[in-house]
Amino acid sequence: MPSLEPAVFHATLRDQFEAFLDEHRSALNASLDGLTEEQARRSLVPSKTTLLGLVKHATFVEKVWFDEAITCRPRAEIGIPDSPDESFDLDDGDTIASVQRAHRQACAASRQATAELTLDDIVRGNRRGPLPLRWVYLHMLRELAQHCGHADILREQILSGATRRG
Repeated sequence: MPSLEPAVFHATLRDQFEAFLDEHRSALNASLDGLTEEQARRSLVPSKTTLLGLVKHATFVEKVWFDEAITCRPRAEIGIPDSPDESFDLDDGDTIASVQRAHRQACAASRQATAELTLDDIVRGNRRGPLPLRWVYLHMLRELAQHCGHADILREQILSGATRRG
């Protein structure tokens, strides 16, 4: 993945945040590219974490931080699980195409939800309490960076033919 850093050196802080968020969103979504459905669902660790599950979880995270936190709508109304752990659960109808599409749509909705906000605006719908949008962006960068690392390792294992041991 080419670095965005030179392109955003002199951009506003908001533009820098959004560039790095989008870079990580794209990388996580692309972790499924070129895989079979079986590979995307392959479990290589004792947790529920699979590549397909990671991208599905990222969709949940987008909706928690950019829908629930901003609109104050409950998770049931948004149509997302109550807990992060449940967001890794895969349904029979989850495919690479459907999960990637849902993730791209959630990311687009996140961009739209924040378009009129400033970094200092307070979002009030998160379970932690009121938080500035700046904190939400930083949290999302941390979360996406962590999951991109997970995805890199899982993809490397899948492409090398690894299977779960244990």
